[in-house]
Amino acid sequence: VAKMSAPTMEERKACWGARDEFWQCLDRHADDASECEKLRRSFESRCPQQWVKYFDKRRDFLKYKKKLETEGYHPPEAAGKS
Repeated sequence: VAKMSAPTMEERKACWGARDEFWQCLDRHADDASECEKLRRSFESRCPQQWVKYFDKRRDFLKYKKKLETEGYHPPEAAGKS
């Protein structure tokens, strides 16, 4: 059974650096992940899988939050209005 240990400071820095490079690539290419595959693989190889999932959700949330701040909240049109 593999024992999970907490990443060292160097491992955390490598993970965060890979995440930041990947996110910057996505920003430059309008979130076209195909342009950033190499950086995505680097990100996945340097970070624990649970962190990758967390950071993916975090990025989506931060983009949604920024959109709300710039555009405001627009509730979806209610279906079936008469």
